Amino acid sequence: MASFKPTKVQFLPKLGEKVTEETLYWKNYKSPVQIKEFGAITKIDFSPLPPHNYAVTASTRIHIYGPHSQEPIRSFTRFRDTAYGGSFRGDGKLLVAGSEEGLIRLFDISGRVALRQFAGHSKAVHVTSFLSDGFRVVSGSDDLSCRVWDVPSAVELSSLTEHTDYVRALAPSKLNPDLFVTGSYDHTVKVFDMRSGSSVMTMQHGHPVECVLLYPSEALLVSTGGRYVKVWDLLKGGQELVSLKNHHKTVTCACLSSVGNKLLTGSLDRHIKVYNSSYKVVHNFDCDASILSMAIAPDDEALAVGMTNGVLSVRHRRHQKDKETLTSRRRRGPSYQVFVKGKNFVPRQDDFLVSKPVKQYLRKYDKQLKSFEVSKALDTALQTWTRTSKPDVTVAVIIELNRRGTLKNALAGRNEEILFFLCFQRFCTCEMCLCVDLYQQVFHESPVVERLLQRLMEVLGREAELQQELLQVLGILDTLFASLTPRKEVMAHAAPPVAQESHNTLLPMI
Repeated sequence: MASFKPTKVQFLPKLGEKVTEETLYWKNYKSPVQIKEFGAITKIDFSPLPPHNYAVTASTRIHIYGPHSQEPIRSFTRFRDTAYGGSFRGDGKLLVAGSEEGLIRLFDISGRVALRQFAGHSKAVHVTSFLSDGFRVVSGSDDLSCRVWDVPSAVELSSLTEHTDYVRALAPSKLNPDLFVTGSYDHTVKVFDMRSGSSVMTMQHGHPVECVLLYPSEALLVSTGGRYVKVWDLLKGGQELVSLKNHHKTVTCACLSSVGNKLLTGSLDRHIKVYNSSYKVVHNFDCDASILSMAIAPDDEALAVGMTNGVLSVRHRRHQKDKETLTSRRRRGPSYQVFVKGKNFVPRQDDFLVSKPVKQYLRKYDKQLKSFEVSKALDTALQTWTRTSKPDVTVAVIIELNRRGTLKNALAGRNEEILFFLCFQRFCTCEMCLCVDLYQQVFHESPVVERLLQRLMEVLGREAELQQELLQVLGILDTLFASLTPRKEVMAHAAPPVAQESHNTLLPMI
């Protein structure tokens, strides 16, 4: 018989999510490295220049970590109360941070003592950042104001008090040093222009704003608050483009990747969502606790997440070289002496033998059936070695899927191999009919399928003839059994011959 080579035919698609290149890109991140901090992590910021160290603001200190270090390479602890909003300057040499006491401190990365201290806010300063010129600092406070400071002279340049609640979000423009965006708990997002000294655009988010983010082109603005992530078009006067509601708790942070400007959002529901350019979720990261802050390296090599329990979770990208190294390392198996050890041991007469039950391991298809992975279980059962050497296993899996009512889902998206197998099995008539009903619209696309259908008709014809012959044999057997049973019953109920002889001997005497 000639070897069978199934041709590829575009059948019905498999059920489940499609694996795209975007999904594979985000799946290359390794398992997270956990680093314990002294308190809830409120801000993470990566240095814009290599080697892309990152600042972690937690409790009363700011720690600077290297790209792959698990211990801080520098610490800033000159805070009397909780520190907030540690951010790098564009050259990565200066760091600015606010505090619960209302002061803003400016640090040199190579030193420890604050270079400048800006005093003017009456309440806690939660957000700070450098403007794009590098000589001015903007801050947002719980005293409902935003202030701009001059770095060389440590003088306050302006104070903006248009918000009516806490200012908890800030994003400076990288293209225009006079523009920055703020978000407040008064449910508004405002775009300020330093040249006019007031806001030039206001958007209503509808919930307390936790984070604002500008795209690199600065034509789009992202605001997060409540369960919503909203995207605004600044070129159209702040028109709302899309409103996303993929989280089921408050969205606290957002960031952009350097490859394709993919949007990432973190929430108190312990999930990180990755959106593509059409704002569809392409990947999801799970964390151990609620997320307060998040940042991604400028080269997408590391993703750092800060949580409420004080744990810093860092994921690094796995490259192709790392994958090749892992696959090249083969685990060394046990030596020959391990297998023959104790093989010739003979117990003594006085020894007490304790038998240990042998653990039964489930087969791969049994594990997949147990996990309700019906399509993968059928794939395992239809492997070449299984269906040729142990066809009873394949038949058993198909019958089990049919009993569960999930065979139709498992058969979707198959090629001719399933029909080729079913044509040689006499116990899968129902499965054949289901397969024919499922693929009847695409049979004309493959001549191999047409030949298999003809062979299937022959198999069904022979099966029908065999059933008729079995019915005839069953009728003959029923006739034989019926002809033998009544004769035995009559002999059993006949009168004894002794009584009849005694009755005949009495007649002549009368």
